[in-house]
Amino acid sequence: MRILITNDDGVHADGLEICAEVAAALSDDVWIVAPETDQSGVAHALSLSDPLRLRKIDERRFAVKGTPTDCVILATRHVFKGEKPGLVLSGVNRGQNVAEDVLYSGTVAGAMEGAMLGVPAIALSQAYGPEGREKIHWDCARTHALPVLRKLLDAGIPRGTLFNINFPHCKPDGVTGAEATSQGQRDQALLSIDERKDGRGNAYFWLGFARGITKPRLGTDMAALDGKRISVTPLQLNLTHQGLLEDLARTLA
Repeated sequence: MRILITNDDGVHADGLEICAEVAAALSDDVWIVAPETDQSGVAHALSLSDPLRLRKIDERRFAVKGTPTDCVILATRHVFKGEKPGLVLSGVNRGQNVAEDVLYSGTVAGAMEGAMLGVPAIALSQAYGPEGREKIHWDCARTHALPVLRKLLDAGIPRGTLFNINFPHCKPDGVTGAEATSQGQRDQALLSIDERKDGRGNAYFWLGFARGITKPRLGTDMAALDGKRISVTPLQLNLTHQGLLEDLARTLA
């Protein structure tokens, strides 16, 4: 089975190497096509106004000056000459991708593009805590990713769906299990805008989430991570709200 690996943290990211280690236990045909630079937060963006630059690092590793979505498309259409891989793995992301992160995440989008192309696809992310990005427990994902992936692949991934896996912020032996979860929801009031001034007195802004105390709903990805459980969330490409279709039809009649 040919496995394509991408991410949004860039081709030299620590998490990418962990993903490659895990993939090597599943197949001897592992390829990396990942962004040249950090593309966090680009979501499912396509580079339509700029050319894509493809740089070959070694026989099965390429860097793309573009988004994770660009990487998956370029890999399947150009690097593989139209031959689809058997699996797309996106990650392992530095930081969790839960709740609204799913809509912003380039990591999730890389897996989503794989699913759009009809390829089984999984996004993987490693959470970190208040200590910051430099205190991340990469060994948690390194230890637990393979058994979870094997279970998902053995069960099969339905067409038009993908899985979003998040590993909790703890050492490997601190994990209390794996849980099937739904996508959570944050308090968007925590979204902050940090206004600053440059050397000429002109304003510029940083967007970010302030840390707040919230109690996530049970059964969600956020609650699973709080309980030191691995969160596995099934996502679908079709965003239609099926439950509202009949009501909408009556409204429009």
